Amino acid sequence: MPEKKEQSCSCMEQKLKKEVKKILEVYTQEKDNLIPILNDIQVKYGYIPQIAQKEISEYLKIPMAEIYGVITFYSRFTLKPKGKYAISVCLGTACFVKGSEKIMERLKGRLKIKEGETTPDGKFSIDSTRCVGACGIAPVFTINGEVYGRATVKKLDEVLDKLEKGEM
Repeated sequence: MPEKKEQSCSCMEQKLKKEVKKILEVYTQEKDNLIPILNDIQVKYGYIPQIAQKEISEYLKIPMAEIYGVITFYSRFTLKPKGKYAISVCLGTACFVKGSEKIMERLKGRLKIKEGETTPDGKFSIDSTRCVGACGIAPVFTINGEVYGRATVKKLDEVLDKLEKGEM
């Protein structure tokens, strides 16, 4: 059985490499294209897989460490897959003062994961942000980029209940 697992893994890796190479073909091999390439891969996969980093490294002739540095510098990029519902709680000053920390604590408790993690079923992931530019309706949380303003723990629970039932 282990051979079968390795073989399917290898097939998945080959498919991923092929898809990444297709993305790379759109760009010249100039170092300035790193961020647009990373962005395209982030959009396609929801994160930047290590195989993709290796392909980018070879294509742009940039060390893997430099690519890793760019990925970890920009909050837009992530090294881990996000859940189907990527939830982010704003912890910026306006939101924090109006109680966003309580929303974050409820979210972590209810989903039983920490910030930066994804639920085992791949349905939810939790992150924080410092500002989404919606201070007038603070506190806020977002789900897949959609902003939920004047948020409360009750409102969070209502939204999560709907998502869990597939009503949204």
